[in-house]
Amino acid sequence: MASTSAEIEQLTSGASNRIIPILKTLRKCFIFVLSLFLSLLLLLRPRRRVLPLPSPEEEASPAAPSRRWRRKMAWKLEEEDTARRRSLAEGVEIGEIDSRWSSFLFYGRRGNALFSRSWLPLSGELRGILIIIHGLNEHSGRYSQFAKQLNTSNFGVYAMDWIGHGGSDGLHGYVPSLDYVVSDTVTFLEKIRSENPGVPCFLFGHSTGGAVVLKAASSPSIEDMLAGIVLTSPALRVKPAHPIVGAIAPIFSLVAPRFQFKGANKRGIPVSRDPEALLAKYSDPLVYTGPIRVRTGHEILRITAYLTRNFKSITVPFFVLHGTEDKVTDPLASQDLYNQAPSVFKDIKLYEGFLHDLLFEPEREEVGRDIIGWMMKRLDDVNGSAAGLW
Repeated sequence: MASTSAEIEQLTSGASNRIIPILKTLRKCFIFVLSLFLSLLLLLRPRRRVLPLPSPEEEASPAAPSRRWRRKMAWKLEEEDTARRRSLAEGVEIGEIDSRWSSFLFYGRRGNALFSRSWLPLSGELRGILIIIHGLNEHSGRYSQFAKQLNTSNFGVYAMDWIGHGGSDGLHGYVPSLDYVVSDTVTFLEKIRSENPGVPCFLFGHSTGGAVVLKAASSPSIEDMLAGIVLTSPALRVKPAHPIVGAIAPIFSLVAPRFQFKGANKRGIPVSRDPEALLAKYSDPLVYTGPIRVRTGHEILRITAYLTRNFKSITVPFFVLHGTEDKVTDPLASQDLYNQAPSVFKDIKLYEGFLHDLLFEPEREEVGRDIIGWMMKRLDDVNGSAAGLW
């Protein structure tokens, strides 16, 4: 009887070993067929009849439907919105900060005007410079208090709004490619270094900005320009809400890149335990609070997948900070980055019970001190092991 039970158990286990791969294959086929079906629906959906180009007399008439006219109107609305956001960005209240601060336009590699800021100490020699790359949907002006804290330790601060964010060019909340943000970050770093020769530079990235900074610093030529990078709640190993979303995202990002997933807005997830910080963030007109756009979401999945596959090639000095109760990005992914990256100089700090926006938590001063302390430790290491490098 015992042998019969063993045979049944072995048979069941063996059958499972044969069935599970079949089920996985069927699941992949189902996702592929569904994706193909949805793509065909988009491509074959009824289209409006294309009218011939209007004559000059017809073009002058406001009743003449024209694709060119609609495109011009879309561009005009986008330009008007950019001008409105840029005006708001210029008027952001910096508060009582004992520093020399200014704003300026920086032109990226594709000629986009990117709104930028700087905060410099009133006196004393710069220990170093921290370049801030903000997270998805926010803007550089939110980091003024952190900049003040850095200035008091004689660190200069520069920050840049991404394309489609803050006071920069582009449709609000839309990122056609995160590689654009990576290349703009590199160009911005080169500009700041050329204007401050001999001053060690650090890159700081929050959330998706952390993924941008990590990818930028993965290039050996860029790593050589840096004393190190700081990552708060970096977007690593991000997964779609459902496997089907991940399967169709590449198709939708090509067919309807600006389409918005209404179910994908993360505003409902708390990112700080400070109610005032939450209110300030979501009442800020420069913070994009609409549903995420298809291309933007696909770009996040793409860059995080790339970084996760390449943890073992990261050699830049880094400090990663993450809250253990973060519901937006995964603190375990930050731990894996720390464990797998072969960087000689690396540190990690996990804050028990903290949420996503570490620099807007009630303990933001402590987080700022930890970042400043790490940068000073890194500079001591650089000065001790390679005097005259900078």
